[in-house]
Amino acid sequence: MNGLPGDRMISFITSNKGKYVEARAIIDDLVQRDLGYTEIQAETLEEVAVYGMKEIMARIDGPAMLEDAGLFVTALGGFPGVYSAYVQKTIGNAGMLRLMEGISDRRASFMSVVAYVEPGLEIQMFRGMVEGQIGYEARGSAGFGYDPIFYVGDRSLAEMNLEEKNRISHRAAAMHALKEWLEAR
Repeated sequence: MNGLPGDRMISFITSNKGKYVEARAIIDDLVQRDLGYTEIQAETLEEVAVYGMKEIMARIDGPAMLEDAGLFVTALGGFPGVYSAYVQKTIGNAGMLRLMEGISDRRASFMSVVAYVEPGLEIQMFRGMVEGQIGYEARGSAGFGYDPIFYVGDRSLAEMNLEEKNRISHRAAAMHALKEWLEAR
């Protein structure tokens, strides 16, 4: 699949096993590396991804990618957005559901940005998005993060198996875009 010189593996820089499993189902040539990087406070996912990738580029040699995602809730002015990981860690899904109490506009979107780089190449960016809504309760045991409260139609992402989720998710869309770009090279 990869289109990389010498069939080299792509280092997917993440501590999130769930992200890796989802990405690996789309791009075979990935190896998870939990190297950690600075996730700056910024206005866009792209800024966060580029900053992190520049830090990673200084530490490893070879093809690498990272992914940053955010949950953007319409009624909350796009919150938590770029702060999604922090909000998930601090108040979790129960806290998000409390924030949404009494709010009838449940529209939300998940956005994903994948930053990819290899020696001699500038950072490439790939984006994906899925529209949905915040449910009134957490449902399902698959997935991770906000999946139990993010609904597409009448099901949460956590009620979908990996194949179903990878047909519609923000992360899958970004990963498919990267895969297509790699294969076209």
